[in-house]
Amino acid sequence: MFHPRRTLKALLLPLAAGLALTALPAQSAVAASTLQNVGFESDGSGVATPSGWSEYGSTGASFVESGGRSGSYRLSHYASSAYKVETYQYLSGLTNGNYTLRAWVRSGGGQKSAYLALKNCGSAEQRTDLPVSSSGWVRMVVPIRVTNTQCTVSINSDANAGNWINVDDLTFTSGTTNGLAVKGSDVSSLAKSEAKGGVYRNSSGSTGDALAILKSHGHNYARLKVWVNPADGYNNKARVLAMAKRVKAQGMKLLVDFHYSDFWADPGRQDKPAAWAGHSYSQLKTDVYNHTYDVLNALKAQGTTADMVQVGNEINGGMLWNEGSTDNWGQLAGLLNSGYDAVKAVNSSTTVALHLAKGGDLAGTRWWFDSARSNGVKFDVIGLSYYGYWHGSLTDFQTTLDDAATRYGKPVYVAETAYPFRLGSEDSHEDIINTSGELVAGYPATTAGQTAWFRDIMNIVEAVPNNRGLGVFYWESTWTAVNGNGWDPTDPSSGNAWENQALFGYDDRPLPAMSLFNRR
Repeated sequence: MFHPRRTLKALLLPLAAGLALTALPAQSAVAASTLQNVGFESDGSGVATPSGWSEYGSTGASFVESGGRSGSYRLSHYASSAYKVETYQYLSGLTNGNYTLRAWVRSGGGQKSAYLALKNCGSAEQRTDLPVSSSGWVRMVVPIRVTNTQCTVSINSDANAGNWINVDDLTFTSGTTNGLAVKGSDVSSLAKSEAKGGVYRNSSGSTGDALAILKSHGHNYARLKVWVNPADGYNNKARVLAMAKRVKAQGMKLLVDFHYSDFWADPGRQDKPAAWAGHSYSQLKTDVYNHTYDVLNALKAQGTTADMVQVGNEINGGMLWNEGSTDNWGQLAGLLNSGYDAVKAVNSSTTVALHLAKGGDLAGTRWWFDSARSNGVKFDVIGLSYYGYWHGSLTDFQTTLDDAATRYGKPVYVAETAYPFRLGSEDSHEDIINTSGELVAGYPATTAGQTAWFRDIMNIVEAVPNNRGLGVFYWESTWTAVNGNGWDPTDPSSGNAWENQALFGYDDRPLPAMSLFNRR
């Protein structure tokens, strides 16, 4: 049951309907230095203002009911008419310093706003919006710096009739999250887009350098794929070297994504480059080492050393099939370690990532990395693709991400995510997500829906325990619809199936979601 049903419904709902959006005097609770009644277990079901907490706003819209995450009860916000309510707790006598609020939440979505906040703490108010997650609990965090020995913990809803949230199991502890160290995009399509006439504009409509526009909106990383010998001559060593100069000139860091192919490498295909066809497994290990070393050493020589490297792209089933298939983990391990050794030979401080497209697949991610670990595969961080319309719920995503970070003791990041800002292609090629039935419930194909999706992904990554949530890459933020810059490097007439998920709109201007990179 994922919507409120309460014992005092007959009494409270008429009150909520009659007094919706009316500001009421705050009910004062005794201030303490530690958060009280964090699981809402003190009073039982039907209590409108739980012990230790105060309420402000629409009468009856905030209440305790059965169905807690870990205990018997939870806090809910709900009313049958539009309402605005805050449930809050004032803390005093705090030692100044960094703190983090953690809470488990669910929401049916549709509100004007629904968020956790820390305010009146001496520093700027901090908020974290609640994701749309009706099928399972999701943990959110809010960091703050207290400078005046006090702070108010606040749960807020500005909601339409029938909207609801659940909140439970809060903690407010010293220490803070590190924020997101990586806030980047894959921009592999950019060079070809520009060569074919692609234009990028700033918010005022003036044309500009897409990388500079991204940087001005908070990007600190760029991801570039590298193919061995692609048919169109893009995304090869020379093109990556040229783009790397531009990335570093913007003061951004660089992730190099090795596909070990002449074409797209993903869960459905991991084709060997034509130049490596017929090579033995032993020779393929040498090929991987030499190719990796060659590209990275050339980057280093021109002063654009890679900061992070992916050895393989979405290698759910391995790479360089069939020799490097997961049907033969010993050989796959040898190929992966050849790539790792080459990266470290060029620069020992470059981070090596392994990347799967299993963002919501706990069992699959465990199986893969357990196998990698038992076969001695070396890596520094874990990257997961997570597209909500393919890879499970946000709860599935958080569970998988948290488990990977804890089970393997490694930082984790989202290597790829994206979401539509509209339906309907700009070119003649049908978009990969093109109907409302393909969308994630609660996230419409609008600029607001795209923004909410990316915001919630960032929030979940920041909430990974022990500060192991490294960051997020948005996939192909600059891949707009430009004639000749389609998905197939062997076919100049192929179109783009992803332009409705870019971070530049059909008017070539930045979309609101781009500004999220400027977050804390």
